[in-house]
Amino acid sequence: MKYVFAVAMVGALIWAGWQVADPEISNILFQDDLHDAATQLGMKTGMYAPASDEELRLNLVRDAWRRDITLDPKQITIRRSGSGVNQTVEISVDYSVPVNLVVYSFVLHFNPTSGGARI
Repeated sequence: MKYVFAVAMVGALIWAGWQVADPEISNILFQDDLHDAATQLGMKTGMYAPASDEELRLNLVRDAWRRDITLDPKQITIRRSGSGVNQTVEISVDYSVPVNLVVYSFVLHFNPTSGGARI
């Protein structure tokens, strides 16, 4: 009986750890997506202009959805500074993920940024 209880406790701890780790991992992967999006804006081939802010927001919402993150375009802030070759883009997102551990619930708050990629 003692072993069954120990196995159940270990299983419960693994499950609770995954409930917290999953949003953390998704946030790390989404932050990589933000960085990639900002740096891809910098790839000037002369064939087309960089994406508009609205188009970029919609693409980021789609990327977040693939990572099981629910975002509204209003939660994404895009800042451009400089001009021409010296223009930089910084993308930041502000969102929260609720975590329910049956006996305890809390909210994880995330604020990933692209770090200001040069266009």
